[in-house]
Amino acid sequence: MKIANETKVGILATVAIAILVLGYSFLKGNDVFTSENTYYATYDQVDGLTVSKPVFVNGYQIGRVSGLTLRSTGDILTEFKIDKKYDIPENTIARIASTDLLGSKAIVFELGNASTYADNGDTLRADIQQNIMDKVEPVQKKAEAVFLMLDSVLTSINNTVNPDFQRNVNRSLASIANTLQTLENTAGQVDGMVGAEKSKISGILTNLESISKNMEQNNTRISAVFANMETITDNAAKLDFTETMAKADKAVADLQSITNNLNQGDGSLGKLLNDDSLYNNLEDASKSLDKLIVDMKENPKRYLHFSVFGRKN
Repeated sequence: MKIANETKVGILATVAIAILVLGYSFLKGNDVFTSENTYYATYDQVDGLTVSKPVFVNGYQIGRVSGLTLRSTGDILTEFKIDKKYDIPENTIARIASTDLLGSKAIVFELGNASTYADNGDTLRADIQQNIMDKVEPVQKKAEAVFLMLDSVLTSINNTVNPDFQRNVNRSLASIANTLQTLENTAGQVDGMVGAEKSKISGILTNLESISKNMEQNNTRISAVFANMETITDNAAKLDFTETMAKADKAVADLQSITNNLNQGDGSLGKLLNDDSLYNNLEDASKSLDKLIVDMKENPKRYLHFSVFGRKN
């Protein structure tokens, strides 16, 4: 049987149209060869989500985005095609998430813990994961503020650290270094002195130890000495200081009376002290004696007679 050319053309055209329809449906995200459940979610914004984007659960793809519809209320109705072999709890959250740093979007199902499952055509709870840039933006602003502050601080430091200030700091550091060097030299000298006088120091410590032992051995005697001193102080405390002071006052008064009598010329001693005649007589006698001595020197023969043969009558 011979098939006409028109029939062949018709069959080829039908197959081509079928392939075109299936390919277009596949490109739209519809899989015509598998049975799927349809779910929906409503978002205020989809942030670059497009048809045929995958739907993941824990990083495993279970479906795809099959449609996006902008409604009159301004929100976007999103349609998901999920393989029927996967049961979706009714409190599952459909979250728009970024899959890479370039901003590619996908749907991530956060499976709920409900015991009942969503039916075909149910609307799931929607959520949008914060964009990486949205997370970075606050940090960027804080970093910019920190950099501005650092720039201000560095500018202030640069204005403060002028050449004069640097010279003063260098001079101060040099002075501190010299001081430390001097201290080090002093410490070395002290160490040398201690080493040189080590024997003397050892002897002093030995003497101190000996003194300490002697005091320990004579502790009884020292206690007796302190006891005697305590007895003496007790006896001194028991003395009648009032009577003693009265006697001392009387002695001072008697001495004052004697002094007054001497000054007034009363008595022999007072007259001797206050009468000038004795002094005058003594001075006259001294002058006469002086004249006598002078005369004896000048005329010794008047007073001394020597004879070899005896005194002449």
